Amino acid sequence: MDVDKVFHMTGGVGETSYSRNSSLQKKASDMVKHIILETVEEVYLATKPKSIGIADLGCSSGPNTLSNLKDMLDKIECSSRNKLKQPAPEFRVFLNDLPTNDFNAIFQALPKFHQLLKQKRKNDENGGTSSNIYIAAYPGSFYGRLFPDHCLHFIYSSYSLHWLSRVPPGLYDEQGNSLNKNSIYISEHSPSVVSKAYFEQFEEDFSLFLHSRSDELVSGGKMVLILLGREGFSHVDRGNVFFWKILYQALTNLISKGEVEKEKLESYDVHFYAPCKEEIQAAVNVNGCFEVERLETFEIEKAIAKGMSYGTTVAMTVRSIQESMAAHHFGEAIIEDLFQEYGRLVDEEMAKEEIRPITFLLVLRKP
Repeated sequence: MDVDKVFHMTGGVGETSYSRNSSLQKKASDMVKHIILETVEEVYLATKPKSIGIADLGCSSGPNTLSNLKDMLDKIECSSRNKLKQPAPEFRVFLNDLPTNDFNAIFQALPKFHQLLKQKRKNDENGGTSSNIYIAAYPGSFYGRLFPDHCLHFIYSSYSLHWLSRVPPGLYDEQGNSLNKNSIYISEHSPSVVSKAYFEQFEEDFSLFLHSRSDELVSGGKMVLILLGREGFSHVDRGNVFFWKILYQALTNLISKGEVEKEKLESYDVHFYAPCKEEIQAAVNVNGCFEVERLETFEIEKAIAKGMSYGTTVAMTVRSIQESMAAHHFGEAIIEDLFQEYGRLVDEEMAKEEIRPITFLLVLRKP
């Protein structure tokens, strides 16, 4: 499966779209917003560019991207006005995701975005400056070069780097048969070769990501990366790994209803990896392109959409992310039943014991 051509968040603004079902991601970025804004301000004050380059890698198509961007621009303009006593820089903003992403939804929201910025400047006590803002889409995989040398000052990526560039090839034998037939990710049923294949793919991808961004950032440039992870070295926990176990169970239940073929499920594996803190730190150290300024763990408080159970809320979120991949492999006909079953199983598991997914915040600086 060619991930670059298939994988994307559900576009548009409909009921099952990522735009309507990304509140959990927004809650996470809000929890660490003070660190994001503190970091972008540090870069600006240290480098004092007349034109500042900012990239959002894995921007998707919902409102979160422009909301985060507005906060960054406000912070820089405020710092320029109050700390440097000079006009704000021009902003070069690059929004990146895979080519199948619904970039149109973002650009249709730009008039309102510019209006909000204009209103903010008008309301500033000291009078806002009118900065030039240039926003462009940069479709392509961030596992490789995207931008010219040394053109960026700050990079932000939220809930993207746990997605691998491909399903690890090490999950299959020489005849192309799956070595992980009883799971779609790493589980207690997976042979050790499976976790090894996933980890090696993560190492390869993350190293390429770091090398590429090092070439694109100026000296002193920084990155804030938010990604899903796991506690410790074990892959058996009730965190992010456990949600894949539930999805596998939902697919298994559809086999008994005749909606999914067993052979189809046995050949399905996800392109995902939840690293532990130690793996992230080691990967950055080995790569050598960046210094770690922060590596912190946090948990998102359980959020329930109005009129929905927690399981249904999670199912809608996961559907908006995984629908493209599941529909490509199993067909669109199963999607509704699959995520209804998934939501039911999440609620069932939460009644037994809390599921506690963790998120990492990583701040890296290019020397």
